[in-house]
Amino acid sequence: MRLSQMLFVTLRDDPADAEIPSHKLLLRAGYIRRIGSGIYAYLPLMWRVLQKVSQIVREEMNATGAQECLLPQLQPADLWKESGRWDTYTKAEGIMFSLIDRREQQLGLGPTHEEVITTIAREMIRSYRQLPLHLYQIQTKFRDEIRPRFGLMRGREFIMKDGYSFHVDETSLKETYQDMYQAYTNMLRRSGLAFRAVEADSGAIGGSGSTEFMVLAEAGEDEVLYTEDGKYAANVEKAVSLPIDAEASQFTTYQKHDTPGTDSIEKLCQLLKCSPTQVVKNVLYQTVYDNGMTVLVLVSIRGDQEVNEVKLQNELTKIAADYGAKTIIALDVPNVETQQTWTAKSLPLGYIAPDIADEYIKGDKQIHSQFVRLVDQTTVDLKNFVTGANETGYHVVGANWGEQFKLPIQIVDIRKARLGDRAVHNPEQTLFSARGIEVGHIFQLGTKYSQAMGATYTNEQGEEKPLLMGCYGVGVSRLAQSAVEQSYDQDGIIWPVAIAPYHAIVTIPNINDAQQVQIAQQLYTELNQAGVETLLDDRDERAGVKFKDADLIGIPYRIVTGRAIANGKVEVVERATRKSQEIVIAEVTTTLQQWIAAAIAAKN
Repeated sequence: MRLSQMLFVTLRDDPADAEIPSHKLLLRAGYIRRIGSGIYAYLPLMWRVLQKVSQIVREEMNATGAQECLLPQLQPADLWKESGRWDTYTKAEGIMFSLIDRREQQLGLGPTHEEVITTIAREMIRSYRQLPLHLYQIQTKFRDEIRPRFGLMRGREFIMKDGYSFHVDETSLKETYQDMYQAYTNMLRRSGLAFRAVEADSGAIGGSGSTEFMVLAEAGEDEVLYTEDGKYAANVEKAVSLPIDAEASQFTTYQKHDTPGTDSIEKLCQLLKCSPTQVVKNVLYQTVYDNGMTVLVLVSIRGDQEVNEVKLQNELTKIAADYGAKTIIALDVPNVETQQTWTAKSLPLGYIAPDIADEYIKGDKQIHSQFVRLVDQTTVDLKNFVTGANETGYHVVGANWGEQFKLPIQIVDIRKARLGDRAVHNPEQTLFSARGIEVGHIFQLGTKYSQAMGATYTNEQGEEKPLLMGCYGVGVSRLAQSAVEQSYDQDGIIWPVAIAPYHAIVTIPNINDAQQVQIAQQLYTELNQAGVETLLDDRDERAGVKFKDADLIGIPYRIVTGRAIANGKVEVVERATRKSQEIVIAEVTTTLQQWIAAAIAAKN
């Protein structure tokens, strides 16, 4: 392609609404164009990148025996109501675009396709002889993000590969799950990206085991905790660890202390001259289930620890059935105004004890009359600890479970693991932290959807059983942008060779020089015929402008038909290293073929 004929416009300044480097660079380099909030056009250069990423994904999926299909973007609400996720996606998380058609039927634009694929399986799979089955698609998804940002990282429309597998037993499911683990590893490695596979929370998709594939980058929204021995890595939402040991308490008798103005752990420890590891803090949460029931939750956790709200939500989801519900639509720390809707009397905020009385709750049909009391494992073995006295301005010291306070029945792990903690698998290993961009996620769904939607098969004994399912997604457009976030410099993008829109760009410094133009056109033709995808910058622009644009768009190799042609050579510059060398014109094509093959082979 000749740049003079391409839709190609670059910007010298960063767009005002772009926050992270990759977003700025893709806009500046003419890869994408903002059409609306979270909505982008993929321009010709970007589309070539996306096609290359899609091809790598397709090859790796096909190699596992998965079959490609294409599922509808428009989905009947009834399917989502069958699975129980309609309210979760339209109300609780609110990320589904929903609409009413002219027949007054509710529809949604697909953010994911578990319900559609389960419907197909329900209608088409009859016997164990048809299993295992694995279908996938590369499709546009829609999610109504509250705050679209970072370009293609968190848009309202994006390209995704999602796949779904069906099995007769756990063994078969785990085999496919492991195949996908390897396939995703291959996809990211072949794309030239540095990444980590980490344990993850299943979120609204559901299921048991899940793994996220994180591209490592400073601008990543996710925190990854890992050990240097390579035996543990997890998203911070899922991570487990051993906290530092609690210090021994200096309090030996149970007493009530006047502690005015100590509504924070820091202030309390300064006044009492104690360690936060000796404190049991009690954090109040309010959860609203999908049937409208409000339940108040009291979490007791060690004073130096933080509540992991993803883990907390998972624990509360487990008991949803106790309140006639299926899922949670809201979980937060209630502010004073919210508390007034359910408190019978003013709470001693900042001074709450584990045994605060249920009589503080003004129960009714939609508000459960008792606190759900959860105690984190970090508090269970504390002796002579400090905690609230259920009276504003007062704490108690020297308290113990089984004496002054009854230990709640529900002992859970809801603390947030963090940098520096000891690893569970080996306490001699400590957790390190890195930022990551989630580009892939694989799940073992089990029977979550098949049971809810009646998708069954007949086994060898003639019995009807629910299908076991797996789910596997990779963000194609997100992966493409994450490559930029991982590899750029002050002058622009540095694409990995395997997914760069073109391998090389031939730059003519002076289009009025007939010899420069003739050699450039010759190389352009030869390279493309030899399979080296090449651009020709034949624009009537200054050489400096062309060089800057070549750096900005990040093409791996720049060939310059400048002064060196007098010696029968051209200058070839490698974008990643800025290494420049003069190569005999007749050897340019074979040299680039070798370099490109070596760069791609190194990642295979």
